[in-house]
Amino acid sequence: MKNIFRLSSFVFVFCLVSFIPVGGALAQRPVWPAGKANAWYADKGWLRGCDFIPSTAINQLEMWQEATFDPATIDKELGYAQSIGLNCMRVFLHHVAWQADPAGFKQRMDKYLGIANQHHIVTLFVFFDDCWNPTYHAGTQPTPKTGIHNSGWLRDPGKLYYDEPALVDTLEMYVKDILTTFGHDKRILLWDLYNEPGNSDYGDKSLPLLSKVFDWGREVNPDQPLSAGVWSDRLTTLNTFQLSHSDVITYHNYEPPAGHQHCIDTLKPYGRPLICTEYMARLRNSTFFNIMPLLKANNIVAINWGLVTGKTNTMYAWDTPMPDGKEPKVWFHDIFRPDGTPYDPKETAFIRKLTSDGFSGANAQQISDTIPLAGNAWENPGGGIDVWLRVTKTGKLHVWVKDSAYDIGMVEVSDTGYQRIHLEGMHLSNQSIIVQGEPLNGRVAFV
Repeated sequence: MKNIFRLSSFVFVFCLVSFIPVGGALAQRPVWPAGKANAWYADKGWLRGCDFIPSTAINQLEMWQEATFDPATIDKELGYAQSIGLNCMRVFLHHVAWQADPAGFKQRMDKYLGIANQHHIVTLFVFFDDCWNPTYHAGTQPTPKTGIHNSGWLRDPGKLYYDEPALVDTLEMYVKDILTTFGHDKRILLWDLYNEPGNSDYGDKSLPLLSKVFDWGREVNPDQPLSAGVWSDRLTTLNTFQLSHSDVITYHNYEPPAGHQHCIDTLKPYGRPLICTEYMARLRNSTFFNIMPLLKANNIVAINWGLVTGKTNTMYAWDTPMPDGKEPKVWFHDIFRPDGTPYDPKETAFIRKLTSDGFSGANAQQISDTIPLAGNAWENPGGGIDVWLRVTKTGKLHVWVKDSAYDIGMVEVSDTGYQRIHLEGMHLSNQSIIVQGEPLNGRVAFV
């Protein structure tokens, strides 16, 4: 969530509704049956990640416009995410960036997706948003306001939608163009059609556009599911519509564990996969330590707000500006500084531990061995190092550096016995690596 107007309780007051096909003038596919939604989710494994914008961008336009698109920073910062086992990002688009340069915008989306895929990260894209600043313009974006959370974030379409009714035609072309172009792209997990509809005191005023964007999505019929996340118990009309029209259930919750669990218990009866697309506000006792394990235990996608602190100023709280611009003692959102240093090393170590046993198969079938590099590895002339291991089973091994944030990733071994594996980005100054995989007689790999 990206606004200060939040309810302290996430308790839905409406009754469960049946999932129904969406009507419309053009042929549209119906809402996925629950069985299809659950089958889609069954092979995804546990997904966890962040709402992502590079630290060099203040808002969606600065991220996506050609002049400020920053693939080097995106690559670096998604590397930080990979290093702690995150594998999923939620990313906001904006129609103005597409309107100014449709072909270039799609090329930049493809470039981002290529970078994310190299880091084994899938993406949820967001189209519309009712949060923060109501007006916007193409070109140079404003500088951050000192100590103010998300001072430059933009609604889409915001005030212009009500001032210029013809804008709806542009929005339809935008949504359908993007969905048609990327509707079969396996690097995309799902389409989040509308972030927090009804926020900024719009209320049910957002329902017509919400209904239209679902219609447009059904007409294109991408391979990926369509959803719009519930976020406030006051908006019963919008909530009923969102829950009855979404292929999978997405939601926001920034409460402590008891409130978040109640939210989960309220949504589970719908019988569809649950995806938490926003959580983690440290000052509100929604943290990695108490919420991330809860989401994992319930097999819910866990997407927290913020990866790297930067121009969005989301280390500051929604409702606590800091005019002097000093770093708050407790960050509200975000995990890393721009140089890759974690805000709290204990926190990143906890995340890494929580994510490290979920790469393949059931957790009970995953164990780890620590391999000292001394005497077992040597520098490769082409870069990196080579390591001798005695491997007990074929398949994939997950490898990372002991006592470090550096996650090397997955290594495929095709035979048992003594094997040489090559590890990029490594030096003999590293003391040990940790190798994880399916065991045989209690071991994974040893020397």
